[in-house]
Amino acid sequence: MGILAWIVVGLVAGVLASLVMGGTGYGIIGDIVIGIVGAFIGGWLFSALGVSSPFGGMGGTIFVAFCGAVVLLVILRLIRGSTRRV
Repeated sequence: MGILAWIVVGLVAGVLASLVMGGTGYGIIGDIVIGIVGAFIGGWLFSALGVSSPFGGMGGTIFVAFCGAVVLLVILRLIRGSTRRV
């Protein structure tokens, strides 16, 4: 997959994950990074569970990246939430 495709997948997955998690997003660069890191997490998670994407092509890639991005945002909120408590 080319770098432009990674950026598009990261942006779409990051924005969708931010919307689902009820946030306003992390800006365009932050959403791209969240989506790309989420793609790695989602790929690892799906392969560890022995599950494949229900879609093919770019849609499947975005779905896996979206799932990973949601997991990443949950982890980030748990970490940030625990450090804010005084």
